Amino acid sequence: MPKGDVLVEAQHLRRSFGSRTVLDDVSLTLRAGEVTGFVGANGAGKTTTIRLMLDLARGAGTTLFLGRPLHAWGSPGNVVGAVLGGIAGHPKHRVRSHLRMVAAGCGASDRRVDDMLELVGLTQAAGLRLSQLSLGMAQRVGIAQALLGDPPVLILDEPANGLDPHAIRWLRDFLRDQAAQGRAVMVSSHLLGEMEQLADRVVVLSRGRVVAASPVAELLSRAGSRSVVTVQTPDLAGLTRLVEEQGGRLRPAGGPSAHITGLDRIRVGALAAEGGVVLHWLSEDMPSLEDFYLSIAEEEFRIS
Repeated sequence: MPKGDVLVEAQHLRRSFGSRTVLDDVSLTLRAGEVTGFVGANGAGKTTTIRLMLDLARGAGTTLFLGRPLHAWGSPGNVVGAVLGGIAGHPKHRVRSHLRMVAAGCGASDRRVDDMLELVGLTQAAGLRLSQLSLGMAQRVGIAQALLGDPPVLILDEPANGLDPHAIRWLRDFLRDQAAQGRAVMVSSHLLGEMEQLADRVVVLSRGRVVAASPVAELLSRAGSRSVVTVQTPDLAGLTRLVEEQGGRLRPAGGPSAHITGLDRIRVGALAAEGGVVLHWLSEDMPSLEDFYLSIAEEEFRIS
């Protein structure tokens, strides 16, 4: 698929339990060649959204995979592969046998099973029983299973939960490679720091609503507008006047120190130089994607 092509389009997804609304008009798109991070706190509605997209739960709205509802495809496993946590297999079944049974359901060959085991680095573990797998190995089996039908779309729900740093790094590199091959990859997570390194685009969910959806670089740029510049100067009054004239805000932080918001460090430094204000210290604290999420989630909470 050409990079950037829309492979999945979810529109106006809604889900309620009695009088409680869990999802409220959630819409998102997944594009070929991109990793989309689907982020939000636990309970924000990420798993419910994914289950609605995959026709595993009832609700309002539509999701099209390559222009058609998932149930319209004769073999959904050839369209989308999903890793939703755990392996739906008998604990006594061995890894290779389990994957061969799944492969038979989507028309994949035994050779494909062996290829996927090699791809995820589990060839030597193919004879283990499912009950013998570590959490990281189980995640790899789940990914191998999702890829058996060679689908153009890959969706993973909180795949990094419980993984050690080595396993998380492997997962990140693996998913980036899958996107580079033209797949549309969606990863839900509450680990926003990981999304900075993994995702091309981020959809932010808060209390069942999408509150931001844009490229990671754009979100981080918006977060940068909330940066805090720390200064030390013997002339706080003079610097305060200069900063406020430019629409910024200076808050004393004890002694010669102060925190400035609304202006970046380059602008603050230039203002001080132009105004003849001596600076003994100048630094800038750039918010992370997590800081940005927390701030917009708080705003969403206040206006709800």
